[in-house]
Amino acid sequence: MDPLILLVQGWWWAAPAAAGVGAASYMGLTTGRRRARRLELDAARHEEAQAYRALVNARAQVRVAQADVLAARSRTTGMVPLEAKRALHSARDAEKSASYALRASRARVKASYAQYRSTPATEPLPIARLQSAHDAVNARWLSYETDVDKALAFPQLTDSRHPTTVTFLRAQREAQFLRPSADRRITPAEFVRYRDAVAAMDTALTAAERQAGVPGVAPAPQSGVAGMLGSVADMIDAAIPMIEGLRSAVVLPRRFSAKPPDSAPR
Repeated sequence: MDPLILLVQGWWWAAPAAAGVGAASYMGLTTGRRRARRLELDAARHEEAQAYRALVNARAQVRVAQADVLAARSRTTGMVPLEAKRALHSARDAEKSASYALRASRARVKASYAQYRSTPATEPLPIARLQSAHDAVNARWLSYETDVDKALAFPQLTDSRHPTTVTFLRAQREAQFLRPSADRRITPAEFVRYRDAVAAMDTALTAAERQAGVPGVAPAPQSGVAGMLGSVADMIDAAIPMIEGLRSAVVLPRRFSAKPPDSAPR
C-alpha cells in the first residue's frame, strides 16, 4: 500500500484535533481579552449590587425602628422615648443615603457601559489605566524627594512625622498592597478596592500638598453651613453680571424716563 495512504489512515484525526485545540485557545484568549476590557463595567455592576443590598438592609432597619416606636407608644400610652425617635430618625437617614448611593451606582453603570461600547480595542485595558494613574501619583510624590528645589521648599512632604504625610504614606502602602500583578486575573470586587485605594492615595497627597502650601493645588471643598453659604455666595456672584446686563437692556417706559434739561417749564 502507498505510504501516503497509510500515513493518512493512521493520522487522520490529528488535523481535526489540532484545529479544535487552536479554536479553543483562540476562544480562550478572546474571552479573556473581552473580560479584561469590561472589567470596569463589571466592577460598576458589582457596586450596584452592593448598593441594592445596602438599601434593602436600610429599609429593613426602618421597619424595625418603626416597630420599636409603636411598641414603646403602646407601653407608655402615647409617649415615645427619645431613644426610639432618634433610632427611627437615624434609620430613615440611612435609608435615604442608601437610596442616593443606589442611584449613583446605576448612573455609574450606564456611564461604564457607554465607555465600554465606545472604547476601541486598541485602547489600554481598565486595569492598565488604573495602574498608570497609580504610577502617576507615585511619581508626583517622588518629585518632592528627587527635586532639590521642591525638597527645600516643601520639606514636610518628605517628613514621615507630619500628620498629612503619614496619612498619605498609609494610603500609598494600602494601594501598593492591593495592586495586582501583571499575570493575575482580578475580580470586579478586587478592582473596586484597588480603584478606591488609588483614589484615596491621590486625595491624601493633594491634602498634604495643600497643607504644605504647594501652589496650584485646589482648595479643600467646604462642608456643612460654610459650604452652603459659599455655594450661595458663588451663585450670587454668578448672577450679578446677568442682572447688570438685564438692567442695562431694559428700556424704561416714557412716563418714567427723566426729563431732558431743556424741557423745564417756562
